[in-house]
Parts: sequence; structure tokens; C-alpha cells
Amino acid sequence: MINRETIDKIMDTARIEEVVGDFVHLKKRGTSLIGNCPFHGEKTPSFHVSVTKGIYKCFGCGKGGDSVRFIMDHEKYSYPEALKFLANKYNIEVEETELTPQDTEAQNAKESLYVVSQFATAFFVKQLWETQEGKTIGLSYFKERGFREDILKKFEVGYSPDVWDAMTQSAVNAGHKLEFLEQTGLSIKNDNGKIYDRFRGRVMFPIHNFTGRVIGFGGRTLKTDKNVPKYVNSPESEIYHKSNVLYGLFHAKKAIRDLDNCYLAEGYADVLSVHQAGVENVVASSGTSLTVEQIKLIGRFTQNVTILFDGDAAGIKASLRGLDMILEEGLNVKIVSFPDGHDPDSYMHHVGAGAFKTYIEDNRKDFILYKANVLLKEAGTDPIKRAGIIRDIVESIAKIPDPIKASVFIRESSSLLQIEESILLSELNKMRSNKSKKAFESNQRSNQNNYNSGAPEPLGPPDDLWDDNGPSATTQVAETDENQEKEIIRLLLAYGHEFVNWDNIDDMYIGSFIMQNLADVEFENSVCKQIVEFYKVELDNGRLPTANHFIKHEERIIADLAIDLSTSPYALSENWLNKHLIYVKDESMNLKATILGGIFHLKKRKVDRILTSLLKEIKDESDGDNQMILMQRYGVIKNVEREISKFLGSVIVK
Repeated sequence: MINRETIDKIMDTARIEEVVGDFVHLKKRGTSLIGNCPFHGEKTPSFHVSVTKGIYKCFGCGKGGDSVRFIMDHEKYSYPEALKFLANKYNIEVEETELTPQDTEAQNAKESLYVVSQFATAFFVKQLWETQEGKTIGLSYFKERGFREDILKKFEVGYSPDVWDAMTQSAVNAGHKLEFLEQTGLSIKNDNGKIYDRFRGRVMFPIHNFTGRVIGFGGRTLKTDKNVPKYVNSPESEIYHKSNVLYGLFHAKKAIRDLDNCYLAEGYADVLSVHQAGVENVVASSGTSLTVEQIKLIGRFTQNVTILFDGDAAGIKASLRGLDMILEEGLNVKIVSFPDGHDPDSYMHHVGAGAFKTYIEDNRKDFILYKANVLLKEAGTDPIKRAGIIRDIVESIAKIPDPIKASVFIRESSSLLQIEESILLSELNKMRSNKSKKAFESNQRSNQNNYNSGAPEPLGPPDDLWDDNGPSATTQVAETDENQEKEIIRLLLAYGHEFVNWDNIDDMYIGSFIMQNLADVEFENSVCKQIVEFYKVELDNGRLPTANHFIKHEERIIADLAIDLSTSPYALSENWLNKHLIYVKDESMNLKATILGGIFHLKKRKVDRILTSLLKEIKDESDGDNQMILMQRYGVIKNVEREISKFLGSVIVK
């Protein structure tokens, strides 16, 4: 277990904008930083980072927290694992107390998969650089292809010897368990129970996750036997999900963010070659067809994707069919194709780093127009084929969510396809209308299925829940004071540490003032009640709690409420004053009114509920004397309500 001093040091050192910025492309907006949420798919940013408060909050899916919570949610780490991750990022030495055997086993199960993957990486690297077989076969292959040593070492490229169980035996001898070797796919057990290496006689490309840890491998054979698959990749495991991974992203993410563009290649060697050309903002789809999850991964860092296509015409045509989903995610797509017979890897080594870099910068074309050109060449003068191509192009444009961007492509396609713009717009609107209609019908069917899956709901309430005046008391939804109670908590978090400097009140913190004025108020919301009770205890002990205490609280439900109440998706634009000379006051300009307003709104709510209860008691009471006592009490409470209402400026009907 990590000791308290180390935890405090990690929490004080970690900066939310740096931690989140490693995973999400953030842009400044007002006093916050915003970006696309990494926890749910979105095209319009709703993910906010507050540097001053040290927290993040997504107003789309609701997730929020501090640096530790972000790492826990994003990397699926436990609390100790997230702390260690941040400690490693900021070079903080972690001091731990001894864990129980059960805690150690649970914590180490997933960690062991990372450990054996890192061991295998080191094993393959050593084989490549230090063994005769590795140098003769693996290293000579890379050098013949023109790869520099620094690039090979940067990506931890290695070699797996052509021996049945060389890596497995080495790992077992080093104390690693076979179960973890099998779970990662490094080792395979056949039907006879024999264990052997998955990657034998192959050059190895380790696949790193976002944070740089090895989670899987791609292995390329150097044999010419057609019965041997050219590439073998790691199977899915607890730490490796290939549809969610982009090869090279760990090394490319900073450059992608800085240059606001991501080059997307096909293979491992392509990434190495493009890096060697000095272009570091490049990734590959990690041995799988491009997935929506991978596109969203790119979208966290940039809205601009440039596809590096092989020069093979048939391959280009096949790839074009799968790229419309990038448009659907709202990203801007450009294409760079290479001369026939070349892919990014071969072309870089053919022309050299400088010429390659110039080529990809000068030959980027918009995806829609590139697609139109490719398909038109294939169709030639055949009118039927050309009509099909026109529909194909419009279908792609229909997937672009931005209407302005879509209209620009319609105009350019009109000129290229030599067809009136109005016809293309008509076809576009027809496609979008059909899409909306299908989505509506699908939703209706889904709702119908849900409705039919159980007993039908009655169209109205049962007769015994109604009286002559409408719904009986049992059907009334009980009103709560939750909103008013949460407002008090918000005020405590925002202003509790500030001094009161009002008439006849001095030398008192706002937090103490609020607590004194609500000493007789019972909070009903359980989380608000916990916060208020803790606040009171801390004040009694001479301590003033800060918002940070609740934001970083170990109970998630308390931390979530504190974050929700400390953040807002809205910020007042500076242009109101700078451009329009309109001065807008905020609540902090008159804290007295803000604080007293919060207190009296809650008290009025409580008083109104008491009055409602008393009225019911008076109505139900049959004894005249008791009824008179209740009416006197009602009059006293009513006077309290009038005084509160005077302050709030409410109009009470007499």
C-alpha cells in the first residue's frame, strides 16, 4: 500500500492539463480547456478541464474527476496503479507498506501480463542485437531495407529465434508463469499439452499502448514459403484489444497534436520509414482493418487525417470503400497515393527522407475529390458506370455531418463530375431523408419490441388511485429540497474559504457563516448531508475544509457531486466586454446577496413544506382545541415565511 505522504506528493505534483493532455487534444476556451471526450463518442467537444481546480468534467457522459481518476477511468487501472503511473510520469519515488497476499495477487494479475510482455520485448531485442542468428537474419534484413539503428531501437524492434520454445523457456527460467505467457498469446499450448512460441523465426514489432507499455506484438516472417503467413499478430487479451489500438501512437501523439494532422499508414514498416523521414505524426492500424474506435482515437488529438495509400490501383479502390466512416466521425480526410509498385516504406527508401517528406506534403488531395477521380478513370465514358459513381460520391458526402463542408464538396464535385449542382443536392437530400427515415423506423421497431417484451402498461392509473378532485395523495410525487441543498454545497465549495465583510459581520469565513445560519436545518439528500456534517466537524476542530478535499474524496459519490457542482459547461465570452463594451456582473460581485439568497431559498423551501404539513394536520384534526394550537403554530411559521419572502422579493398571495 502506498503511504499517505507519497500520495499527497503525487496529487500535489500532477497537473491535470498535462495528464489529460497526453491523451486528449485540448484547446483553450475561456477559463477552461476543452476537447473531445475520450470516454464516449462525440463530434462536438463537451469535455472540459479546469486547470485552477485540477479536475476534468464531461458534460456529455458525466464522467469527471482529478488526475488519478482520469488515469483510472482511461487506462482501467486500480487506484494504486494510477498513482504509480503518475509517480513514474513525474519521477516520484513510491514508498509502500506491505500488502496482504490477497491484495498482492489481485493487483499483480493484470500487471503480470504487462510484465511478461515487457520481458518478451527485451528478449526479442537482445536476440536481434546480440545473437549470431539475430544479427545474420533479423538485423541484416532491416539494414538491407535501409532502416537506421536509432529507429529500430526507438520502436524496440527485435527478433524471435527459429526455435520451438526459446522465448517461453527463457521466460519460465526467469520466473514468469506459463498462464500469463499463454494469456498474452506469446506462448501456445497444443492438444498434446506441449508449449511452444507463437512467434518463431520472425522479426518482431512490439505494440505499445497510449502510455508506452507493450501490450502485444506483430511478427513478420522472413521465409519465402507461401504456406507460412507473412504476419502473425498477438491475439486479444485483457491488455490488448486490437480494434482500440493504433501502432506507433505512443511515439506519434505529441507530433499529431502539435502539427494538427495524423498520417495513417497500413503497416509496421511504413510507420518506421515515415519516422525515419522525419515525419513523426504517423500511425498504422495495427494489423487490422480500420475501426471506428481507432478513428475516434485519432480524433482526440486532431480533426485532420491524411491516408498514405499504396500505389496499387486495386488496393486503393478496395480501401476507398472503408474510409467513409472517417467522414461520419466528422474528421477531415486527405489522401496521398504513391507511384505504382510503392508503399510509404519502399518509396521513402527509394527517394530518400527529404524527397519523401516533400512528396507527402505536396501531394495531399481531398478524399472526396480523390475518390471521384479514381472512380471516373475506371468508368471511362460508360454512362451507366458514371451514374453509379455519382451516387457513390454523393453517398460519401452524405456521411459528412458538417452541412457547410458537405455543400463545398457538392459544389466541387459538380464541376468535376460535369453535372448540375442542383441535381447533386437533390440526391444528397434524398439520401439524408432516407437515412433519417430508416433511423426513425428502426427506433420505432426497437421501442415496439421493448413494449411487447413485457406486460402492456395501462393507459391510465387504476380507479382506486383517483378521488373526486383528481389524483389521490398516494399518486403525488413528493417534492424534495435537493436543488436548494446542492446550491448550498456549491456555495460552500466555491466561497467557503473567503472572508465575510458585510454590515455588522466581520472576521468570519463564509463557510462558518453558512453553517451557523443553517444549524437548525436538516439536509435530506444523503450526499449533501455527509458533506455538511463533515464540514461542521472540521469547523468544530478549528479547520476550514477546501473544495479540493471533496473533489479528491475517496468516496466516489462525494467526489462526483463536488465535481458536478464545481464545474459548468458555460463560460462568459470576453468579447462581451472587449468587443461590445457590455459589462456583465457575476454572482461574486455581490457575494452577500448570493450567499443569503442560497440560505433563504433553502429555508423557504423547508418552511413551505412545514406549512403544507400543518395544513394537512389542521384539516385532519377533529378536536377543536388541538386544531387551534395547530393554527397558532401555522401563523408563527407563516410569519417566518413572509420575512424570508420579503428578502427574496417573492409575492405571497394572502
